[in-house]
Amino acid sequence: MEKIPLVFPPTAILYRLVTFVMVVLAPFPSSADLSFNFYAASCPSAEFVVRNTVRSATSVDPTIPGKLLRLVFHDCFVNGCDASVLIQGNGTERSDPANTSLGGFSVIDSAKRVLEIFCPGTVSCADILALAARDAVEAAGGPAFQIPTGRRDGRVSTAASVRSNIVDTSFTMNEIIKVFSSKGLSLDDLVVLSAHCSSFSDRFRVDSKGKRSLIDASLDGSYADVLMQKCPLGASSSVTVDNDPATSFIFDNQYYRNLMEHKGLLQSDSVLLTDKRTRIMVETFAIDQDSFFQSWGLSFLKLTSIEVKTGVEGEIRQTCSLSNG
Repeated sequence: MEKIPLVFPPTAILYRLVTFVMVVLAPFPSSADLSFNFYAASCPSAEFVVRNTVRSATSVDPTIPGKLLRLVFHDCFVNGCDASVLIQGNGTERSDPANTSLGGFSVIDSAKRVLEIFCPGTVSCADILALAARDAVEAAGGPAFQIPTGRRDGRVSTAASVRSNIVDTSFTMNEIIKVFSSKGLSLDDLVVLSAHCSSFSDRFRVDSKGKRSLIDASLDGSYADVLMQKCPLGASSSVTVDNDPATSFIFDNQYYRNLMEHKGLLQSDSVLLTDKRTRIMVETFAIDQDSFFQSWGLSFLKLTSIEVKTGVEGEIRQTCSLSNG
């Protein structure tokens, strides 16, 4: 089966939100022109509208938080946090195979429609996406925190930009670190997003009779059996698997506890435990959820500040799926 690369640590989890965040070693990316309460005067209800939209959508579909979190990662890792992943059309980021399984677009569109009624041409899609992902964490039981706003929307979205900014599921830790460093990040933000069966198929061997067996010794044997049952040979790449079936829709530290039991879904999950540079943080987060939550807030702030457009750069789209032209 063809592997579908995912932006950012394809250490993925279905519809849930956990990220591997390390100590902040690098300064925040360019965010000098962002500010807290940016819309206090121009659109004071902006954050309220986004938060309510996320909560309403989540009450109907508990997978929404995970989709929004994954969506913001796919946006920010490719040419910065400018909502370029939301633009529809042939040859756009959204059309690339790495992004075809993304979801949560309707939530962003709903919030944008409301804001265009109350504050036309004021709130960017990039800010709506960042705020929605932030609120998704709280909606799923995670920490609440403030982030600065003032991002503007990008005018350009090309599929050709996607693959050079993504991390493959089979990457080594050094390869993952290299990609993160190019974004101004260190050993932070190893996000766990929705996984495709094809993303972990290279941890198994298929013999001449078509029988699959485990070849990755870092994976727990019983967990490997479960994966082979859920994703048999020939399974569609649209089939997804819970990396944390115990608390799939809750933002917590269960992911790290799974890693300690050698139940990381992907190779890029397992390497977090086997690599001495990251193991200590896995161990810490596995027993200290408060520490994870605190690190998450700092890491999310860094993520949503990557290569932001501010001032007169970009535009404020009228519709998030279309550039103003």
